[in-house]
Amino acid sequence: MTQEVGNDIYLSIIIPLYNEEENILQLIKELDDFFEHFDKKFEIIIIDDGSCDKSFHLLSKYAQERSYLRILHFGVNFGQTAAISAGFDAAQGEIVVTMDADLQNDPRDIPLLLEKMEEGYDIVSGWRKKRKDTFLTRRLPSIIANKLISWITNVSLHDYGCTLKSYRREIVNHINLYGEMHRFIPALGRWCGASITEVGVNHRERKHGKSKYGLSRTFRVILDLLTVKFFLSYSTRPIQIFGKFGLYSFLIGLASLIEVVVLKILRDRDMTGNPFLYLSVLMVIIGVQFIILGLLGEIIIRTYYESQKKTTYIIKDKIN
Repeated sequence: MTQEVGNDIYLSIIIPLYNEEENILQLIKELDDFFEHFDKKFEIIIIDDGSCDKSFHLLSKYAQERSYLRILHFGVNFGQTAAISAGFDAAQGEIVVTMDADLQNDPRDIPLLLEKMEEGYDIVSGWRKKRKDTFLTRRLPSIIANKLISWITNVSLHDYGCTLKSYRREIVNHINLYGEMHRFIPALGRWCGASITEVGVNHRERKHGKSKYGLSRTFRVILDLLTVKFFLSYSTRPIQIFGKFGLYSFLIGLASLIEVVVLKILRDRDMTGNPFLYLSVLMVIIGVQFIILGLLGEIIIRTYYESQKKTTYIIKDKIN
């Protein structure tokens, strides 16, 4: 199976990979089998995220035999988010599909994603209804994280952690990824006006290698979630969040000070020994600091957008 890569590519497959030498042969074989009868132009982009085994050597060998197989190689391990971001930048297809290299995602599920895309959706997320992972260390934290993410971002998905997802090219172009935010791409896509759905996909047990994630990622998810929530809701108006906390703190301090004065007038209680006096001073100072932080954020945001000539909006469609 050979194919000339051109600018009219319909489908780009992006696969981040790290130390998967035992899975590469089977991965390539399954992709070859799937695309044997695929009637549209496609490309496969595998990003070697600084593997320290023979992964890059094997990928280089297989790429020489397949014109549609493109390899990006990181010198060091930058993480899955950086790998997916590099794939997004390199992809040329109208539709972009991401999947894992550990064989737990099934290439035969790709048509399910494409069918939903043809219905008009901009992002289709895979849902591993029957996960082949341990319950306590993998599935339970995932269930909690998915509910928390859905609640905070207002994008209801059952499985944010499933890498098997599809995106329209125009949505991907508006998404910049940092840190470990690859799992929040649907939420970031919603900010761009994307229509999102999910579809049940097969999930297979890992046979070779070991997972690159553990319970420690739960804390990273929470921190990244706070960042995503800020950018989704307050990235163009930071004063609305910092100023709000500042006003609340200032009002609490003012109420505490009134309490101190009332106790002094009515009960002749010593003001200097009243803990409410120290609370009022502390809360007023904190309130002023939050308000100043919000104002500084407004200045930075304006500088960011105006210096790069960025807009605070994204137009999804144009007519005439």
